[in-house]
Amino acid sequence: MAALNMCTVCDRTGHSKYQRHCIFFILMNFNCIVGGTFALYSLLCRHFNIGILPSKQVGMNSTRVTETNTWLAKLFETSIVARRLLLFIAMLGTCMLIGDGILTPAISVLSAMDGVRAPFPSVTKSLVEALSAVVLIFLFLLQKYGTSRVSFLFSPIMGAWTLCTPLVGIYSIIHNYPTIFKALSPHYIFQFFSRNGKSGWLLLGGTVLCITGSEAMFADLGHFNPRSIQIAFIFTIYPSLVLTYAGQTAYLIKNPHDHNDGFYKFIPTQVYWPIFIISTLAAVVASQSLISATFSVIKQSVVLDYFPRVKIVHTSHNKEGEVYSPEVNYILMVLCVAVILIFGDGKDIGNAFGVVVSLVMLITTILLTLVMIMIWRTPAILVSLYFCVFFVMEGVYVSAVFTKFAEGGWIPFAISFILAFIMFGWFYGRQRKIDYELTHKITFERLEELLADSVVQRVPGLCFFYTNIQDGLTPILGHYIKNMKSLHKVTVFTTLRYLLVPKVAPHERIVIRKPNLKGVYCCVIQYGYADTLNIEGDDFLDQVIKSLKMHIQNCPDNLSSDSQSIEEEVASLEEARLAGVVHVRGKTRFYIGLNCGWFDKIMLGFYEIMHSNCRSGLPTVGVSLQQRIEVGMLYEA
Repeated sequence: MAALNMCTVCDRTGHSKYQRHCIFFILMNFNCIVGGTFALYSLLCRHFNIGILPSKQVGMNSTRVTETNTWLAKLFETSIVARRLLLFIAMLGTCMLIGDGILTPAISVLSAMDGVRAPFPSVTKSLVEALSAVVLIFLFLLQKYGTSRVSFLFSPIMGAWTLCTPLVGIYSIIHNYPTIFKALSPHYIFQFFSRNGKSGWLLLGGTVLCITGSEAMFADLGHFNPRSIQIAFIFTIYPSLVLTYAGQTAYLIKNPHDHNDGFYKFIPTQVYWPIFIISTLAAVVASQSLISATFSVIKQSVVLDYFPRVKIVHTSHNKEGEVYSPEVNYILMVLCVAVILIFGDGKDIGNAFGVVVSLVMLITTILLTLVMIMIWRTPAILVSLYFCVFFVMEGVYVSAVFTKFAEGGWIPFAISFILAFIMFGWFYGRQRKIDYELTHKITFERLEELLADSVVQRVPGLCFFYTNIQDGLTPILGHYIKNMKSLHKVTVFTTLRYLLVPKVAPHERIVIRKPNLKGVYCCVIQYGYADTLNIEGDDFLDQVIKSLKMHIQNCPDNLSSDSQSIEEEVASLEEARLAGVVHVRGKTRFYIGLNCGWFDKIMLGFYEIMHSNCRSGLPTVGVSLQQRIEVGMLYEA
């Protein structure tokens, strides 16, 4: 499931604002399942100057809308506290979603496999846990092959699920309690709460899974257009869920002592094993959807520089949403198996799952409300109607499931705390590093002074010098020139820039700028979060050289020059390429001295540990080891 496609689907289809509102209203509860929190945060950053990292603000400004900001947008743009609070909310939702990627496979497979115990009472709980762990390990080992190879099975499996379970529900309704649909009347809701009071509110925590169980029906949400999702939801998913839950309720009215296993107990003996097989396969599909969503969320976080760099592999040439991360995959596998073996009681995992989903729903509602106010400019009455209904409803459920904190509800908070600490540690280190680079950046005037020194030589060859700064050059350049006493005759200062947009048009992929220095160029390679970094080796060189030549020939400053000088400059590019190509990047570390505070010592030390063990950003453009040079430099914290 592509995490970001939930937000980009509507933009690509060109729907009106009203249609986008309707799509989000219908799919809001499912948006939280596919990473909508970070997608919505990215959407806000894309339109307003509310990002925290300076490197992301540059990319964002290129697509920022030029209309009068609302008072809320001005509040976020002027208040660092408000921006940090917004980032914390987005990070919490993201961490909870990743926690969902751990809990959903565990509870789905464990609940499905638990059906073995009904016909075979001798099967122990430990054996069910072991079987569930084997199924999950097998599922995670298949992730490296991508979902494309098996996705043709998803529709038949979910089709069988949505057809068989309501048929069993209808059978149960007829045989147990034909008048069950009177429960749809709001009269019984008020009667229930008036009679039960506080205990009725506490019982809401037990119904959360009934609301969230339908994410299994959207195994590939990001790969379908809004219309197909609406049709599927209205005509298949929703009726199927209502009939299934009504059938279980009708059975439990006559058999109240079977509430611990209401699903398998209400299935007739004649169709028990077919339903068991379908349920197990549906659980695997549901698990696959959340695992894929976790990969997509991690990818978003990596490209937006909020998470340590991990390997991201695109398993499909046609669908950007199908990604795979080996490191994340095996960590998820270990955690899922650990959750099953340590918290084998399905009730504890269910309580944890309820906390995750209900809280992410609430966070999604808050962020979507901000999008409606700040970007869509939705009328206040519609915003109030939406926010009050969903916030109150979800807030009540969140408050109810929080009472289960000691009974497994603490699990997602423990997972989220660890993930949030990782994300904040990486974010804090990146912020401090970029602040240092902006403060100590090398201007082109300073570069001209360095090159004017008679000791500094211009050596043959083509050098790609990587820098994170657009308005200036990295401090590593000054460190390099002072110590090496040289610079290549043709030096291209290259910046890899991730824009907060889905895709960058091919003609905007490479942006060239020529400072007033001989043989020095600035090149910005731009990518959106749905783009693939697939330029490698000679292909990369050909694209950059072609863009450089076009810039030299079409630059207004060169139009007044004679053709001979232009030809000489173009020829110098080919000459430098033939002399040899080298890629230079910085390998920076923080120097944590005695003057640093305890907070900096902890956070920057933790950042250095992550930075030393994460993947480099340079191999994403296919740079061979023979052409790579790393220049070390200490940044004073």
